[in-house]
Amino acid sequence: MAVASPGKWSLGPRHMGAGGSARAVRNAEARPLFVEGSIVRIFMENFLTYDVCEVHPGPNLNMIVGANGTGKSSIVCAICLGLAGKPSFIGRADKVGLFVKQGCLKGVVEIELSKAPDNIIITREIQVVNNTSAWFINRKPATLKMVEEQIAALNIQVDNLCQFLPQDKVGEFAKLSKIELLEATEKSIGPPEMYQFHCELKNFREKERELENLCREKANSLEKMKQRIERYKQDVERYHERKRHLDLIEMLERKRPWVEYENVRQQHEDVKQSRDQAKEELKNLKELQSPVTKKIQETEEYFKSLDMKIRDKATEIKDTSQKCKQKQDALEMKDKQIEEIHQALRMKKDEEMDRQRKIHNTYKLIEDWKNELNTMADSENLQPQTDAINNELKKLQEERANIDGDISDIRVEKMNQEREKKRIIDRLGQLNNIMNRKEENLKGRFRDTHSALMWLRKNKDKFKKEVCEPMMLEINMKDNRHAKYVENHISANDMRAFVFESQEDMEMFLVEMRDHQKLKVNAVCAPAESCAENLPSRPIEELHRYGFFSYLRELFDAPRPVMSYLCSQYRVHDVAVGTEKTRNMIERVIQETKLRQIYTAEERYVVKVSAYTNLVLSTNTSLRAAQFLSSSVDTDERRQLENQQQDINNTLKSLDMRLTMLFERQKYLEHRDNELRQQKKELVERGNRRRQLESKIGVKYDSLKQLEQDAIDLEKESQQANIKIKEINTQKARLVTELMHLIKNCISLNILKADLVLQSTTVAAEKNRLESEYKAASVQLRAAEQRFRELDDRKRVLTENCKELLKKARQVCKLSPDQHLPKEFQTAFQALPTTLEEIDAVLNEEKTRASCFTGLNASVVEEYNKQTQEIQQLTEYLEEKKNELDNYKQNISQVKERWLNPLKKLIEQINEKFSNFFSSMQCVGEVDLHVENEEEYDKYGIRIRVKFHSSTELHELTPYHQSGGEKSVSTMLYLMALQELNRCPFRVVDEINQGMDPMNERRVFEMVVKTACKESTSQYFFITPKLLQNLTYNDRMTVLFVYNGPFMLEANKWNLKSFCRRRRRLGRMDEQ
Repeated sequence: MAVASPGKWSLGPRHMGAGGSARAVRNAEARPLFVEGSIVRIFMENFLTYDVCEVHPGPNLNMIVGANGTGKSSIVCAICLGLAGKPSFIGRADKVGLFVKQGCLKGVVEIELSKAPDNIIITREIQVVNNTSAWFINRKPATLKMVEEQIAALNIQVDNLCQFLPQDKVGEFAKLSKIELLEATEKSIGPPEMYQFHCELKNFREKERELENLCREKANSLEKMKQRIERYKQDVERYHERKRHLDLIEMLERKRPWVEYENVRQQHEDVKQSRDQAKEELKNLKELQSPVTKKIQETEEYFKSLDMKIRDKATEIKDTSQKCKQKQDALEMKDKQIEEIHQALRMKKDEEMDRQRKIHNTYKLIEDWKNELNTMADSENLQPQTDAINNELKKLQEERANIDGDISDIRVEKMNQEREKKRIIDRLGQLNNIMNRKEENLKGRFRDTHSALMWLRKNKDKFKKEVCEPMMLEINMKDNRHAKYVENHISANDMRAFVFESQEDMEMFLVEMRDHQKLKVNAVCAPAESCAENLPSRPIEELHRYGFFSYLRELFDAPRPVMSYLCSQYRVHDVAVGTEKTRNMIERVIQETKLRQIYTAEERYVVKVSAYTNLVLSTNTSLRAAQFLSSSVDTDERRQLENQQQDINNTLKSLDMRLTMLFERQKYLEHRDNELRQQKKELVERGNRRRQLESKIGVKYDSLKQLEQDAIDLEKESQQANIKIKEINTQKARLVTELMHLIKNCISLNILKADLVLQSTTVAAEKNRLESEYKAASVQLRAAEQRFRELDDRKRVLTENCKELLKKARQVCKLSPDQHLPKEFQTAFQALPTTLEEIDAVLNEEKTRASCFTGLNASVVEEYNKQTQEIQQLTEYLEEKKNELDNYKQNISQVKERWLNPLKKLIEQINEKFSNFFSSMQCVGEVDLHVENEEEYDKYGIRIRVKFHSSTELHELTPYHQSGGEKSVSTMLYLMALQELNRCPFRVVDEINQGMDPMNERRVFEMVVKTACKESTSQYFFITPKLLQNLTYNDRMTVLFVYNGPFMLEANKWNLKSFCRRRRRLGRMDEQ
């Protein structure tokens, strides 16, 4: 084997190379030709890891071997993208521009395909800026469609997992459904028409289902329409019968107005004759009543003159009575004046008696006070006692003033302390709100963890050592801007994990949570020996020149167990955090600092050393935004605030005790002050009593003197009252004389009035008699007038009715005002009833019969004719679709025979080879055609069943049942079974042996070599990072080594012949 045409690529600061080998054959002349469509040459420029590289694969098995990261899968990507494959199928990126080497604006992939007489060269230029591609065929510009047509003509299917299986899609082969696997196999190894027949069958079956549903639906519709038209037929007959009844009703309704008119006209003639007779009677009655009316008028005038005289006498009587009333009122007033004089005299007597009683009481009170003065001793000396009390009161006031000052000072101090306490409580509330938000965030994202947290807070006494709440609650950032570094460094599972100091406590907690409460929670145990104080490998000051400003541990606070766990597990004490300056000089930082994890402003770098080449490899990822730690609590501030709050509470308690003592002392002093003031008041009152008595006696003597001066002469007052009463009695006598004269005048006037009233009564009786006679005659006259008016009104109404009925009758028959009733109407009317009652009876009967035919109108006949026509059209359409359905069934039968028989033979061949391969590995494998319903062609599929252990049953290959190695072996052997039957020009399998154990890998490799190196097989690419030792090789194999190193030559300087000569020369030197 030999190597040829190296390429170069760069990673980080160091330039390295990668190359592929040429064919390793002993005799190039005897080498078989390439299968049409197989790959002759692959050229890459600025593609992924390559600067420039050209690969020349062989026509049979091509083993592409190289360490991880050297560029093997880049060749697979070049094949896929160079042959019009989509980036998404590779599974690495979704944009083609991302496959261009970093730092370059354009990449080129060129694939040379074998074809007679001249090979086809397909070139794809990829532009990074606008993520577009330019296509060329044989160096001439082309479109993507032209390239796809060329590739399809060669039966190349890079989107078919049975032909092209890239590294990131290996696991998806086992996920293929049975239906997808059948389609992929048909495209890969079946004749070109097989997949076409399958698609036709699915389309035919879909059309067949549609036609069957359509025919079934139309047949149902046709049956319903036939049933409906039967109902319509009966309705049409009923409609005609109803029309006969309606015609008779119409004629009756035309005759009825004429009958009504004739009846009313006859009534009009009768009423006119009666009115003329009533008019003559009314005239005779008016002539007889005229003399009675004249006599009633004369009696009425005489009665009015008498009534006027009676009213005049009544007026005179009223005036005289009014004067009598005035005299009576004057007499009553004189009586009241006499009574008032008697009342004034009685009041004078009562006033004098009251004065005498007051004088007697005053003398008695003065005598009592004089006796008290005589019994009272001389005033004793009370001044020493008063002075002693005043001195004690002064001392009490001074002490109370001092206590008031102390209380005021304590209250001011208490107010200041309470104000400070409120400020601290508000600040603690703000910090608690932050913690509450963090807990709500935990509850929203990890409900089980929150439930476990609630349980822990209630049961902390059950644990021997300290238990810390989830880290996302315990970690507090010193600066919230740095939260993203911590969250990107610590896994999400650990962020919600509880931290224990004791392993026993942790196990007990997990048993309770997971087994008893069925909660999904995480828990970790801090190291037995604390790592919280571990020192970094170097001081941060040494890294300042690279833009680093801190280690992760210095960016946050956490309880000691949490910090110990993070230092032990995540080495937060030795992970440096940098700035944008660090990002700009990252290559230098990686080389010089030897740091394994680095954080810049927005990225995280992980540095590893290759196990193969000892080279430094780095990967970088963008930092996620912080989710859990963006809100943090300053624990030092919180602890300081809680201590201050406790001190203030103690101070307030002490101040309250002092206030209580001062209030008690103040209460005692106030009580003592009241006692002393009461004693002082009693002493003062004892000194003032004698002076008060002497003053009161003097006042009472003055009052007694005034009472004696106010005496009343009762005899004189009595004489004056008698004189006034005598004068008033003289006035009363004069008023009585005048009253008697007025009463006599009033009696004579009443006698005259009574005579006039008798005359008026006689005249009124005569008048009433005459009016009664006149009234009797008037009643007869009014009755005659009423009868005349009623007959006249009735004649007028009947006249109008006749006009209206005649007009209505002409309108019903559609006649003009001057037109007579036509002969045909007269003839028809003669056959109908002649009275209204008979006409109404027949009308009601005919209307009742017509009403029995409900829901019928002229549209029934139209709908009947329309439905008849639609049934005929639908019958013809249904017959046409049934013929079309029969044709589809015939086509399905023909295509099915041409598709299913070859397919069964093909699957039998695949099954035979697949079973043989498994048998050689002491396992069992089967491939069969899976059919759920023979008519459902879109449900046909290929089922793979395998058994790797003798004690198990055959199981279908699924993404879940078999292990990774078993799926890889099954996939590889199925592809090998297709290899010998393959009609595709090449097959690519990338790193499928990674999950296999050494025994299966060796067996599979031997089968691959044996199958893919046959002369009749197509080209095969097998990519792997490693191979077992002492494997079987074949001369038809081509081994392509992809390697890199610091001493790689440029691609254009590589010479295979010189390398071989040098290798032989070194070999001879080793032999010597």
